[in-house]
Amino acid sequence: MDSKTPYAIAYLGNIVDLLEYADTNNIHIDLLSDQTSCHAVYDGGYCPAGITFEERTRLLAEDRETFRKLVDETLRRHYNVIKNLTSKGVYFFDYGNSFLKSIYDIGIKEISKNGRDDKGGFIFPSYVEDILGPELFDYGYGPFRWVCLSGKKEDLLKTDAAALELVNPNRRYQDRDNYMWIKDADENGLVVGTQARIFYQDAMSRTQIALKFNDMVRKGEIGPVMLGRDHHDVSGTDSPFRETSNIKDGSNIMADMATQCFAGNAARGMTMIALHNGGGVGIGKSINGGFGMVLDGSKRVDDILSQAMPWDVMGGVARRAWARNPHSIETVIEFNKNNEGTDHITLPYIVNENLIEKLVK
Repeated sequence: MDSKTPYAIAYLGNIVDLLEYADTNNIHIDLLSDQTSCHAVYDGGYCPAGITFEERTRLLAEDRETFRKLVDETLRRHYNVIKNLTSKGVYFFDYGNSFLKSIYDIGIKEISKNGRDDKGGFIFPSYVEDILGPELFDYGYGPFRWVCLSGKKEDLLKTDAAALELVNPNRRYQDRDNYMWIKDADENGLVVGTQARIFYQDAMSRTQIALKFNDMVRKGEIGPVMLGRDHHDVSGTDSPFRETSNIKDGSNIMADMATQCFAGNAARGMTMIALHNGGGVGIGKSINGGFGMVLDGSKRVDDILSQAMPWDVMGGVARRAWARNPHSIETVIEFNKNNEGTDHITLPYIVNENLIEKLVK
């Protein structure tokens, strides 16, 4: 087989076996991550090395104690091989489904960043900490969603076109990426069942798109639309192991942001609100404040959108700014300028110590 021939490798073993092979044979890996469902690590979310899927299923049903021991053994091997590979220059990041937390929980305390507990994060970053946080969340970008309740594909295509009209692909590279995503969405056949779309956008664009959709419903161009978002967003979730893992002021363990997001959406009149525990990182490891908003074409809905959509996003950006995450401060400055006289977010100015001393004297 020459070097230009495309090929694929079908790997039938466990990922730990594969990583150990790469380590032993010095096969370089540029980027490495893990999306194992460790929020249910002993319920089948993590399959031990050395056994078949059928044996794993049998052990789950008949011998949980043995299954648990095998999971712990594989987690130790998994951690050790990642440690070896990163020492050779591999960049590893955790997706955030409690993989690193599970390693900590089986007694490998050296994975703790502060050397004492899991509250300060881990020696390997989550992808929110290194990537999604500074590149998207700090600017207010997150997974904005809509569903065409008519069930008609033509309605979805009309909303795609309307959303594209309101996004400037030259504003930021994030907008360019997301513009291309929606432009090619139909061609790429992304819909399975419900006529729905997901579009990473910031507070300004979400509000503009929502108002445009409601106007389209009012004019009879499309049927009703339900808006929503993933809990994995700028301000909808508090989780020190993922969504708030790169909050830089130590408040990453607090759950007040999702609660305030939930309460604010309720006060502003969202159709559906939810405050719940769990999500992708597991029960007891996150708090989520979600919403759903039905666009019926009414002026009442316009008023709700104008107030609630910015609140739903900018609360999280404000929290990140108060933690002094650099890009979020830039975003807040821009928001205050664009909303002068109506909305304002306090900036995290540091007090001058000399001024304090002078005032006290």
